Amino acid sequence: MAVTMTSFSHLPNLATSPLSVLQVTFAEVINNASTKLTTAGVTNARLDAEVLLSHIMSRDRAWLFTHIHDTLDDETRRVFESTVERRAKREPLQYIIGKQEFWGLDFIVTPDVLIPRPETELVVESALKIIKSMNQQVTIVDLCTGSGCIAISLAKELKAARVFAVDKSDKALTIAKENARKHGVSDCIRFLEGDLFQPLEMLDIRGGVDIIVSNPPYVQSGASDTLQPEVRDFEPAMALFAGPQGTEMHRKIIAGAPAYLKQHGALIMEMGLGQAKFLTKMAQEAGSYGAPEILKDLAGIERVIVVKKN
Repeated sequence: MAVTMTSFSHLPNLATSPLSVLQVTFAEVINNASTKLTTAGVTNARLDAEVLLSHIMSRDRAWLFTHIHDTLDDETRRVFESTVERRAKREPLQYIIGKQEFWGLDFIVTPDVLIPRPETELVVESALKIIKSMNQQVTIVDLCTGSGCIAISLAKELKAARVFAVDKSDKALTIAKENARKHGVSDCIRFLEGDLFQPLEMLDIRGGVDIIVSNPPYVQSGASDTLQPEVRDFEPAMALFAGPQGTEMHRKIIAGAPAYLKQHGALIMEMGLGQAKFLTKMAQEAGSYGAPEILKDLAGIERVIVVKKN
């Protein structure tokens, strides 16, 4: 549905009053946008409205609050209304503003990549904890890199690390490379296009990898109706759906990782709700790993599995 003046019905009629634009304040348009987004089922509607206006104004929210009674010009108001309409259709806020924070860094995001989530930071945290016990230059492989958030965050923390980031989507790799340039780690990361371990076969790193990290697809292919519209309708299906069980990609990674890991090297993977038991069994049946460690996110959900090669 296109935004019309009736969408903001209490606002002045700009067509009949050339001075009426001066009467439209930040507070008014934020309140109206918040109501529209709430009606559309958007959670944190007011926050989203504030973020959208801050983005359009190229200011932070703190500045917005100190200027809440300032007025918008006609063009800025039209741009704001168009972004609110996109959000009301449940397009993710991150795709509209083109960025998402992860590990304290701003990452470029588009519909070609999964939006980085805070819980995925647990993968980075776990890798850094293990690497601290190593006294040599480390080699890291990031499978299903997407936006590159895991690989780039690790490269920023570990200046001497060798990092290989793999994804089968060339469009995702384009975004990941842009993010690497943005954060000054392009020289530390080699981006490879292909399916999981396939592009690594050309490299001389078998048996030489210290850490393999991954946030693979882990949603069951028949579970799309359980997802929020923002996820189901806008994020790339390739990065979401693993197959009928939801653990198909984990199984491939668990099977393929031992050929590349050093002895005592670690495999760290994010997983979905309720998958810890199945992945623990997979790792134990593989016969190449020690006892799995399961890590919970801040919500208390079992989110990451860590296994080390025997």
